[in-house]
Amino acid sequence: MNDFGKFVKTHGPKLAPFVVSLILYFSLVRRDPQGELWTTVLKCLPIVALMFYVVVKGFSLKEDYRRSLWIILGLVFSCGGDALLNVNLFPFGMVSFGVAHVFYICAFGWKPLKWAIGLALYVAVSLFVYFVHDKLDEILIIGVPIYCFLIITMLWRAIARAVDAKNFLTIFCAVGAVLFVVSDALIAVTMFVGVPLPCPRLQIMITYYAAQFAIALSTADDGPQSSRSFRRKIK
Repeated sequence: MNDFGKFVKTHGPKLAPFVVSLILYFSLVRRDPQGELWTTVLKCLPIVALMFYVVVKGFSLKEDYRRSLWIILGLVFSCGGDALLNVNLFPFGMVSFGVAHVFYICAFGWKPLKWAIGLALYVAVSLFVYFVHDKLDEILIIGVPIYCFLIITMLWRAIARAVDAKNFLTIFCAVGAVLFVVSDALIAVTMFVGVPLPCPRLQIMITYYAAQFAIALSTADDGPQSSRSFRRKIK
């Protein structure tokens, strides 16, 4: 059996609760939630399932699992953000997701820096903030730029890490970071710009859950060096 087959056999069963929770959410929540408890629970379940995965695939408080710890904390605050957004507490949900991105940044680290990537991303997000700033109220006009800075920093660190590492998990994690930005951009253009997207909730949630899945899966190779079995380089 090749490395990929072994990886699927090892991690697939641990990801089964995530798959089941996705099926439940997308099959039962057919319209935009209105703050109901049951839709909030279903929305949070996939993220709770990813926390479960990060723990059961191998976890401890030792240094070898430090990245897993940061990502679990990021998932916890993401789950909080999901719940707050679902009950229409957008500013508080944004704060919770902002904290989540701080933990993801800690997980991805600051080496290598790759300043050119960061500069390009900051220029792009600055232009976006300038474009939407007159559409923000007195709270969001402060919170949105800060949040944009945090999520773009998270994206920068994920991409910088993937450029040098060149293995499947880090590249997939960077793809997840891109999808996270796409998901939030979809929220922004519908909420602040008023762009009428087809099935906006589906687009937002599919890209969001895919993003969180990729970020959580990046912890699969955490642990003692001897236990890391999915390090094959992408040629």
